[in-house]
Amino acid sequence: MQSVLVLTNSLDGLHSFRKEVVQAILDAGYEVYLSAPASEFASFFEGIGCRMLVTPIDRRGVNPLKDIQLLKTYRRLIKQVQPKMVLTYTIKPNVYGGLACRLTHTPQLANITGLGDSIETPGLLQKVSMTLYRIGLKKAKVVFFQNRYNQEFCILHRMVQTKNVLLPGSGVNLDWHTLQDYPDDEVIRFIFVGRLLVQKGVSELFSAIKTIKEKYGEKVEFHICGKCEDDYQRKLDEYVENNYVVYHGNVKDIRPYFTNTHCNIMPSYHEGMSNVCLEAAAAGRPSITTNVPGCMETVDDGLSGILIPARNAQALLEAVERFIQMTNIERKQMGLAGRAKVEREFSRELVVKKYMAELGGTK
Repeated sequence: MQSVLVLTNSLDGLHSFRKEVVQAILDAGYEVYLSAPASEFASFFEGIGCRMLVTPIDRRGVNPLKDIQLLKTYRRLIKQVQPKMVLTYTIKPNVYGGLACRLTHTPQLANITGLGDSIETPGLLQKVSMTLYRIGLKKAKVVFFQNRYNQEFCILHRMVQTKNVLLPGSGVNLDWHTLQDYPDDEVIRFIFVGRLLVQKGVSELFSAIKTIKEKYGEKVEFHICGKCEDDYQRKLDEYVENNYVVYHGNVKDIRPYFTNTHCNIMPSYHEGMSNVCLEAAAAGRPSITTNVPGCMETVDDGLSGILIPARNAQALLEAVERFIQMTNIERKQMGLAGRAKVEREFSRELVVKKYMAELGGTK
């Protein structure tokens, strides 16, 4: 039986956004091996027929010795599995998996899910990261991109010099993320879903929340779902204590949290493609998000949501107030426009078809 090897730094992300691709490969008759750090999601993938290869990855570390060890591990796994194709996601699997594929003459399908700070911020780290991409992806069979800006940036800087394909992000499973009834109660509820990081616009979010709550009080609620990282724990605790926010922690299934909320907020500085904006739209919820690549594609400004400049707390505040002043019928129409947009442009079936076309269909 021919096999496919998937290299990723997180089974969580693979489960949330790419399990349909994995299932399609299995259905086509391939044996699928997954290389990733240990995770509670291993049982899910083993349950559908995948074979797990537990591979520790220091996701944010810059220790060259650990990265060399990761390259050796990937090379060993490829020789062990002898796959027809290697699928890679996120920077380290893309780069070091790509190098391992070059050394073993194995075809690679790489997916650049986002460039991140190491590429977007000028400096020495940017130069090193760009060089690693050039080396790692030089012989990739195809490189998938999740937004046009990332695609054009990588081509302009010669980080990718092989075939490349633009995807509609990770797509949305529209059978799982169904259209939900829009709430009609008087309290307007906003939701933020994501890690509490500077790059997600959390400082601007907290600033807007404080002003809105002090002005509107119990007429408005803010809900937060996601891991608290960086230096926001003290601020988050303060906001919870003052009833500025309702914090739900890290949730595995976001769908129930969209049910009673009216609008998604994602003030991110950059994204590959904002999955949470797409999932909110699939539920029929408008988004207030930034006009940066990876976010702006998810919203038709004024029709299915509101676009604002990144790193601008005042613009976010004004957008939230604008949404509050809308009628509930107008808010609901925005949500329906968002659902129509994801059905038209972002179905996950489109992503699956492009992967299978590059893989060569059934075995």
